Amino acid sequence: MNHSTSALLNPLGKKQRIKSIDVLRGIAVFGILLMNISGFGLPMPAYGDPSIAGGDTGLNLYAWITTNLFFEGTMRAIFSMLFGAGFIILTSRNEGSGAGLEVADVHYRRVIWLVIFGLIHAYLLLWVGEILFSYGIMGLFLFPFRKLAPKVLLTAGIVLILIGSFWDTMDYYSLKSLHETAAVAKHEKAAGKELSKENKKSLEKWEAKVKDKKPTEEVVKERIDAMHKGYFSIVKTLAPINYQGQQMYPYRYDVWDVLSMMFIGMALFKYRIFNASKSYRFYLTMVIVGFSIGITVNIFETKHIIANNFSIMSFSESGRTYNVGRFFTAMGHIGLIMIFCKSGILKFLSNSLAAVGNMALTNYIMHTIICGLLFLGFGFSLFGKLERYELFYVVLSIWIFQLILSPIWLKIFNYGPLEWGWRYLIYKQWPKLKDENYKGQ
Repeated sequence: MNHSTSALLNPLGKKQRIKSIDVLRGIAVFGILLMNISGFGLPMPAYGDPSIAGGDTGLNLYAWITTNLFFEGTMRAIFSMLFGAGFIILTSRNEGSGAGLEVADVHYRRVIWLVIFGLIHAYLLLWVGEILFSYGIMGLFLFPFRKLAPKVLLTAGIVLILIGSFWDTMDYYSLKSLHETAAVAKHEKAAGKELSKENKKSLEKWEAKVKDKKPTEEVVKERIDAMHKGYFSIVKTLAPINYQGQQMYPYRYDVWDVLSMMFIGMALFKYRIFNASKSYRFYLTMVIVGFSIGITVNIFETKHIIANNFSIMSFSESGRTYNVGRFFTAMGHIGLIMIFCKSGILKFLSNSLAAVGNMALTNYIMHTIICGLLFLGFGFSLFGKLERYELFYVVLSIWIFQLILSPIWLKIFNYGPLEWGWRYLIYKQWPKLKDENYKGQ
């Protein structure tokens, strides 16, 4: 990158930011913490299955129902959409300033560093649910599609969602067949009959599935105890889980879950939906249609899972409509948040949320650091000790802390600390950290 070109490539300044996008990003970051908190504080797979740990009755059940209806998958969808929107902002602004292929250089440095951040986040900061690695990998595919018409991008995103849903449906029928064959084998075994080679294999596979999805109390206790040990012991425990996830997730889930929403986010930005510039009627239609379809689907899934006592098959069966429910619910959330931004009400809150969104990377990593100190053995060792609804108190405390800290920081500085460092790695020059308008000492 020559000097004359590098002068054209600069990070987005405060005055160039779109407030409604920052507000939306801030709410998404908070929503992601609301979902992640069960992974921070409870053993897997209690994240989605409250019968494993954390409680599945009373307030704990209502906590699970609330997240399942309104937030499961939707905050991640919005965050992925905003990554797509941010990609269009970065490339169109820099190409519009006269930069050429160096824009691709900037973009690919951006996502490659995200992959590196994701590895550090997973293996050293100890968060198995981290998303930066996935965003970096999926971000590698975006550049050739940047100039496509929004309707083409929207169609591409929807097609990817449908492929993912088809795969989920095939997985369900495969699991259903295994379950039925294993049930026959179990009945024959109880009757003292000799099992065929096929039935014996099916029974073993099903029992392994149950062991993984429905661990015994002893196994749950072992997992809790493992998180109460020292830092390096926890690194050793979680490394194989991180490795397995990063091998499987990119092709099995991320293309249909993350890349699809990035394409849709690129389209929505080009349609100027994220700018809060559409009419109230437009956004209200998004809310009504989005929530009517999305939450109805989520209610059906949630009731089905509860009615079947959180069985493995009920989760798998509900997975067939998961993408439909989360997509439409996310669209309802976007419409509602854009109405909030457009109305100008509670300006102090929207300003604070925008600051949280402006510092999204810093705040996201801060969640991991705070929760690591609270829950893991090198900190306060609260892992597995709080009920599901009690984890919400931790979430609320972090929300309040970041709503206060983020605007104060951005009053003094132009960027969050991690955003500042990331921009240096992307643009190969240190952006000005301190705000020139700040008069304090």
